[in-house]
Amino acid sequence: QCLLSGSWQSDTSCRMVVSTLDEDNRFSGFYLPGPGAGSSELLTSPLQGSQQDTGLAPQPTFSFTVNWKLRGTTQTTVFLGQCYVDINGEETLHALWLLRQAADSPTEDWKASR
Repeated sequence: QCLLSGSWQSDTSCRMVVSTLDEDNRFSGFYLPGPGAGSSELLTSPLQGSQQDTGLAPQPTFSFTVNWKLRGTTQTTVFLGQCYVDINGEETLHALWLLRQAADSPTEDWKASR
């Protein structure tokens, strides 16, 4: 059974720590960027998300948002993925992400998402 609560590390050494899921499968925690994140300005940032009920899907989908704590800029990343359990019982997360930076005006909107 895949439960997101606990500590996870990415292949780029980023780490997230997830609280216990509540009765509605919501969670919170924090995200710590790794050295590959490319900026010494990144700080430990809060995250909030939800996971599909493992009673309905033993390898559930999930989503969470990280509101980055940065000096001088505003950014939010949304992660969307699925938790997999291999034949040895090891859990792995696979996710896509979308980063959004604050734009100064609607004409600058085109370059605000990655």
